[in-house]
Amino acid sequence: QLPLVESGGALVQPGGSLRLSCTASGFTRPYVAIGWFRQAPGKEREGVASINNSDNFKYYADSMEGRFIISRDNAKNIWYLQMNSLKPEDTAVYYCAGTTWSTGWGLVEDNFDDWGQGTQVTVSS
Repeated sequence: QLPLVESGGALVQPGGSLRLSCTASGFTRPYVAIGWFRQAPGKEREGVASINNSDNFKYYADSMEGRFIISRDNAKNIWYLQMNSLKPEDTAVYYCAGTTWSTGWGLVEDNFDDWGQGTQVTVSS
C-alpha cells in the first residue's frame, strides 16, 4: 500500500479551479513536510508547492504562486492543493510526496522520500 494517495484530479476548463487532496495511509513515516509535484507529457517532473508540518514554511514554484495554495488539515492528516485560474499548461499528473528531511526539502524532488501514485489534471475547453 502506498503511503500517500492523491485524489481530486479531473478535466476542467481554462480559468477554472480544482482542489487536490493527499491522504496519508496508515503506513506513513513522520513527515517533516509534504510537497506537490507535477509531470506534464514529455516533460520532467517539477515542484509545485510544499508545506511543513508546522504550517509556517510554504514554498511555491514561481509560475504557480498566486494561483495555487497549499494547505493541510492536521486533524484529518490530509494535505490540499487548491488550484485557481487554471491554464492548459497546468495539464499534468500531480503527485504528492512526503519527506523526513529536516531541512532543504523545498521543491527538491530528490529530497522527498515517499510518493503517491498521482492524479491526472487536464485543463482544456
